[in-house]
Amino acid sequence: MTPEELKAAIGGGLLSFPVTAFDARLELDEARYARNFEVVLEHAPAGIFVAGGTGEFFSLTPQEVQRLVRRSADMAQARVPVIAPVGMGTRLACELASQAEQSGADGLLLFPPYLTESDPAGLALHIEQVCAATRLGVIVYSRGNARVGAECLPALAERCPNLIGYKDGIGDIELMTRVYTTMGDRLTYVGGLPTAETFALPYLEMGVTTYSSAIFNFLPKWAKEFYAAVLRRDHAHVYREMREFVMPYTALRNRRRGYAVSIVKAGMRVVGRDAGGVRPPLTDLEAAEVEQLRALVGTRS
Repeated sequence: MTPEELKAAIGGGLLSFPVTAFDARLELDEARYARNFEVVLEHAPAGIFVAGGTGEFFSLTPQEVQRLVRRSADMAQARVPVIAPVGMGTRLACELASQAEQSGADGLLLFPPYLTESDPAGLALHIEQVCAATRLGVIVYSRGNARVGAECLPALAERCPNLIGYKDGIGDIELMTRVYTTMGDRLTYVGGLPTAETFALPYLEMGVTTYSSAIFNFLPKWAKEFYAAVLRRDHAHVYREMREFVMPYTALRNRRRGYAVSIVKAGMRVVGRDAGGVRPPLTDLEAAEVEQLRALVGTRS
């Protein structure tokens, strides 16, 4: 898939990022991962982020990432774009980009650099070097210590024709408005905040036509219906589901740091597609919290 084809594809529908399945020893379980991947495919997302934030990219080895990307590309068979993760330091991110291209990925999601803060000029150079290391389309993830502002994007876009997307994980409305006003349709814009459904309607008005849904993992039908309601600006549907499901879900998610990932793994367990626990430094939900989630999911499954 060319960068322009990827740009068009991801902007046209809901995106999914499947969890990474582990066994009882927290080793990669490709068979269970593949079973969940098939369920995701059945519900036709516009793109699949493999081993992303919800897929615990931060806890995986480069070899594990490569295995997941290759398995996902083989299973997708070009039916849906497979977007691989790259990140950490610039050199490692470039190696992961090359590895993903060889493994059959259609595009890349560039995560923030590991640990250190950086000046905007250094961050721009980081993005540029990763784009230069691949022919694939690159989506930059503006989050944490990689706050990508409107001031650097025009020059970056000119130097990097394969920079095709901007994923927002900050939630700064002024920043997002400046980015869209500056770049227009040069980029595709993706909502990337935890439980992105919470922000979907207001972000749509800022040009963010899609988002990556973690809930898609365990309630794919609900996730697609909610997204459709957002696109048609069905406020009654959206705010009913926000009030009755999303807000109680996020209240449970907010009990501990890292639960934005852990609660998705718990949701998989609740619907009978157990993908194992989370790797440290994350922690799993307590048994009582899983039961609360079970009751909540039961109202929408």
